Amino acid sequence: MDERLYWIGLNMVKGIGPKSFQILLDHFGSAQAAWEASPGRLYGSGVQKKKVESLLQFRASIDLNMIWAGIQEKGIDVLIWKDEEYPRRLRDIPQSPPVLYMRGEITAQDSWAVSVVGTRRITAYGRQVAEDLGSALARSGVTVVSGMARGVDSVAHEAALKAGGRTIAVLGSGVDQIYPPENRRLAGEIIDNGAIISDYAVGTPPEANNFPPRNRIIAGLSIATVVVEANRRSGALITAGFALDQGRDVYAVPGNIFAPHSAGPNHLIQQGAFPLISVDDLLESLDLSMVTEHQVARQVLPSNAVEAVLFEALGFEPKHIDEIRLKVEMPIEDVSAALSLMELKGMVRKVGGMKYVSVKETKARYLTEQDRIEKVQEGSNSG
Repeated sequence: MDERLYWIGLNMVKGIGPKSFQILLDHFGSAQAAWEASPGRLYGSGVQKKKVESLLQFRASIDLNMIWAGIQEKGIDVLIWKDEEYPRRLRDIPQSPPVLYMRGEITAQDSWAVSVVGTRRITAYGRQVAEDLGSALARSGVTVVSGMARGVDSVAHEAALKAGGRTIAVLGSGVDQIYPPENRRLAGEIIDNGAIISDYAVGTPPEANNFPPRNRIIAGLSIATVVVEANRRSGALITAGFALDQGRDVYAVPGNIFAPHSAGPNHLIQQGAFPLISVDDLLESLDLSMVTEHQVARQVLPSNAVEAVLFEALGFEPKHIDEIRLKVEMPIEDVSAALSLMELKGMVRKVGGMKYVSVKETKARYLTEQDRIEKVQEGSNSG
């Protein structure tokens, strides 16, 4: 039985959030062991008694195999914390969701993402700003993240798609429950050019209290969050609050001081958010104008930890494979296999006698890329 079944089961238990989930994993070693544990062991795990009782009642009432079959039948993918495909930025936030349900695909490109959020009651001004933002970000290779709600969210998604970019929608329902219903066509386009994701179980309806918690995922996937139009009680401001808590930048589009739909962004600016005067300001301040170059560079840069360690160890002076092996403290077979692949990728060159050097152009690109990544990380942590 797939280990994901037990992650799904635990994630569906009312009251078992990320913190309790981690306690169970730490105590039992795996989701399966926690799911199958006796009542006595569960009560001794450190999870609150009420939550243990909820778990015991829930697992006695469901068939995990039936749930899994339904997920597969609908073509839904499931990501868990330990998956390489699980979004890195989201994994780094406090209380990241242990389980994500997904239709579509999340790629390495999506690590460069900006969320664009705002009111459902969009004005002509807000529509123009959201369209410009979605389009400009997409043309720069930045993934647009939003909640697929009416208004600003939908306009930003559509603009990104029209510009040929990628976009991710985070739902306040199961990924099989598209809301609002008029966005079914948009949802299909997003699935083909990005992903629809949720931490709510398949079949969960779009209830009002589901939406505020999902906003932490919108912010968590993003380097920065932009609030276009919103009143003071809007969910967009909740997203901005999550972004600030996560150490991400928040931008707000200034508006008419007498207009209710500008009260939220104007308040954020008053509280220290960056006023968004032009899209170029956002791209430049986060170094997002270089995303396309980042992506090209990654095609010939280390794709895993072994390659990264070896590439760091190599320079422009030839080194024998035995010297390399001793420096990185890895088995010779692992070093040999990785170097062969790196040679095919154009990262290193064999210069005879089992000696290797870095390809100068690739090494320079790697060092430039590392410097840019550090700058972006410094910028995203300054909020």
